[in-house]
Amino acid sequence: MDILEKIITDKRQEIAFKKQLIPTFQLEQSVLFERETVSIINNLQNNEIGIIAEHKRRSPSKQVINHNLNVFDVAQGYEKAGVCGMSVLTDGKYFGGSLDDLLLAKSSCNLPLLRKEFIIDNYQILEAKAYGADVILLIAAILTQKEIKTLSEFAKSLQLEVLLEVHNEAELQKSVMPSLDMIGVNNRNLKTFEVSLETSKMLSTLIPNDFLKVSESGISNVEAIKELKPFGYQGFLIGENFMKTDDPGESAGYFINQFSL
Repeated sequence: MDILEKIITDKRQEIAFKKQLIPTFQLEQSVLFERETVSIINNLQNNEIGIIAEHKRRSPSKQVINHNLNVFDVAQGYEKAGVCGMSVLTDGKYFGGSLDDLLLAKSSCNLPLLRKEFIIDNYQILEAKAYGADVILLIAAILTQKEIKTLSEFAKSLQLEVLLEVHNEAELQKSVMPSLDMIGVNNRNLKTFEVSLETSKMLSTLIPNDFLKVSESGISNVEAIKELKPFGYQGFLIGENFMKTDDPGESAGYFINQFSL
């Protein structure tokens, strides 16, 4: 089994357990469930640089990135830096995150929040809404075309925006549908973990203009963004580059200031 298959096998067990623990009606009664969501798309369309900054403690490819930071401080730092939105990893086993991280981020900033998770079930979308997310991530590599349609339409019914992540042309071709808002190109090869901005460049012409384009992974300097802007990208997801520092907010602020120079 490759790493994605392992994660999904574990995720199915996790969801089954959670459904027994917290029924859907309980999620729907959450204080945050009826709130108006904040649009990350509006922020990205009206910002010159378009940073979505991530909170990520570790990953299967990099192991520990940073376990010493408080989500509250990171969220406030990102907001002060002027990012367009914040991505919060909520997977526990492989990334060291939790839904409580999402809740804490929501309580500490007014940024639109993306729940970064391996979503395979509508239950996780209800969780996202109940814990403060404004946007969900769907990963084409782990979903069929029918599943992408079902999950994205359900998210839209809850006023959540949808970012669909692809790694190659085959994933993109099966995924394009009206219930998506953004298409993110992950520059990391899932088999080798190698990163190349050429992936974003190559797929850019195949993404219809109806969708906002986001580039993910491997964006470690301002030059990378300047390189990708002519290909139509308006959003740039950056996690590790900020999280490996002692002060991600300060690091994000410095990065954004560099872009203006």
